[in-house]
Amino acid sequence: MFPIMKRLYTLAALLFLSVALSAQQPQTFADLPIYTGTDLGVTYTSDSTTFKLWSPAAKAVSVALYFAEEDVILHLNIALRFNPTTGVWAGSDDAAVHPGMEYLFEIEMPDGTVHNTPGIYARAVGANGTPGFIVDLDATDPPGWENDTRPPLESFSDIILYEMHVRDMTSDVSSGSSLPAKFLGLVENETKSPDGLATGIDHLRELGITHVHLLPSFDFKSVDETQDLTNQYNWGYDPVNYNVPEGSYASGTANPTTRIREFKKMVQGFHQNGIRVVMDVVYNHTAESDQSNFSLEYPGYYYRHDANGNWSNASGCGNETASERYMMRKYMIESVKYWATEYHIDGFRFDLMGIHDIETMNLIAEELHKIDPSIFIYGEGWTAGDSPLPEEERALKKNAKQLNGVAFFSDDIRDGIKGSVFEESSRGFVGGDKGHEMDVMFGLVGGVAHSQVDMSRVHYSDEAWSPSPMQTISYVSCHDNHTLYDKLVLANPDATPEEIVKMHKLSLAIVLLAQGVPFLHAGSEMMRTKGGEHNSYNLPDSINRIDWTWKSEHYDVFNYTRKLIALRKETPAFRLQTAQEVREKLRFLDTEPGVIAYEINHDGATYRVIINANREKIASTLIVPQDLPESKKQEWLKEALLFGEVETSALLPLSVVVLKID
Repeated sequence: MFPIMKRLYTLAALLFLSVALSAQQPQTFADLPIYTGTDLGVTYTSDSTTFKLWSPAAKAVSVALYFAEEDVILHLNIALRFNPTTGVWAGSDDAAVHPGMEYLFEIEMPDGTVHNTPGIYARAVGANGTPGFIVDLDATDPPGWENDTRPPLESFSDIILYEMHVRDMTSDVSSGSSLPAKFLGLVENETKSPDGLATGIDHLRELGITHVHLLPSFDFKSVDETQDLTNQYNWGYDPVNYNVPEGSYASGTANPTTRIREFKKMVQGFHQNGIRVVMDVVYNHTAESDQSNFSLEYPGYYYRHDANGNWSNASGCGNETASERYMMRKYMIESVKYWATEYHIDGFRFDLMGIHDIETMNLIAEELHKIDPSIFIYGEGWTAGDSPLPEEERALKKNAKQLNGVAFFSDDIRDGIKGSVFEESSRGFVGGDKGHEMDVMFGLVGGVAHSQVDMSRVHYSDEAWSPSPMQTISYVSCHDNHTLYDKLVLANPDATPEEIVKMHKLSLAIVLLAQGVPFLHAGSEMMRTKGGEHNSYNLPDSINRIDWTWKSEHYDVFNYTRKLIALRKETPAFRLQTAQEVREKLRFLDTEPGVIAYEINHDGATYRVIINANREKIASTLIVPQDLPESKKQEWLKEALLFGEVETSALLPLSVVVLKID
């Protein structure tokens, strides 16, 4: 009703007026009142607007609202009333509050300091995350939003994940995008590289992936949305407002609804192209500690502290949240449910999921699967440091069997394939480093217990940790650490360029032929490089961008990856759904050093996979039946071959072959 105008007043005097209260000891938090309702924050309807904030520590809370009418800045203040039973401050207005108003909660603490915040439940904010805005969410829906549906998905085993950063896909001129580095650029059809090849979403459809995994796309701190965005870059693992899309990826930040509408249009565009959308969520820490919105509402409550009252730091980013506390757990659950319903998000990847407690992650999965059982949930089963939360309560990889419907990244197969991400010279299986065969075999069975996998020879796990292949993410590279290409070059300085290409293909083949859910780092299908940089989180587009000329330069790698994806989709044997199926149907064969071979018997057919990580040709009796006359071998091989290049009696160097032998 009222126009959004550039602020003519300074909010700086209102914001961050004091340092946070001293961290309260954890044992006092269990005695606090809790709120079980689902309407904290601002709830707007055409009839009434309510304001609710949980802060038993506050002395007084009010809401300051600002709006423009005939170029006059008007101010409205609503005092909230405290309910000691729930710890909630609440108030409402039936007439004066309208969409487009700016607001801030003003929280007076017992020592007289005043904290100003849009609140942790804010759903619309201005540039750089403050102030909050009153918003009619229905008015942000793009045309046809009510008919937007998730693309079909029969089983989690059918998923093929593709991890991307919003900017990377379109920031380079070679993408042909008219909306570079923006949400909407990701779903722009008919874009071409300088060589006339499909880029962007058309490329993804051609490749055949099922889910895009977007690096953090909520409102984060490190990019100044009021400045030129050309030379600003960050992965976004520094959260500010969890329930608001990042403004720098929208066409503008002056209107707080723009980012909301364009994020929805992006999701809608992916869905219309048959691709689901996963959000990378970072509830384990916040960008700031005593000045975060959480601390401004209730200092100390939402975070873990050590015995001396200092911030615990399992995130490696200065603080860690306390998911085991009722109101933090409640926040996480409601936040993901909000993204799944308001924005139609299809899955969530939890950053440093090992910081969260098992009960919270199970409740999140339970609540999301009530909305839609096909929503996929996965995360990193580790921490970046120690935590006060006992290990047996953490959502760690080794505790995976205690989690229901939550998948974990397998660092076993990742480093088994290419070598440790922490040691540049570590070569891994594809680099010819003997002793990693069992790591790869453990990955090939999807991290489940298997009689032929000797866990004493697996480097990272003492026992099989996954209860199901569908709870295992198989990958060889991601945004963290070196790209696959850069790692192979660094670890194998003696390899020829041709051998690097073969190692690259071999690595992707192992991931896409493994049981579990395959995960591809954007651009790995065309040998993406970051120039050797291993931590590009804040480096410019020139380092992080996808150069689409790589697709034509390495079209054989792209086509190889595309064919592997097609083979996986067409062959259920590579998408077994239970650990028991894997144990019953997959059998490893005796092989030469540096070679892994196995058979899968499924639906009356037998598929044989032979992986040669040696740099030389290896004579093998596994390729064709030994009793077959020489004159029949070529014909038999032609009929049996599903994928790869092979001779009748030898495995080619650094190669994979897939045969249908029955």
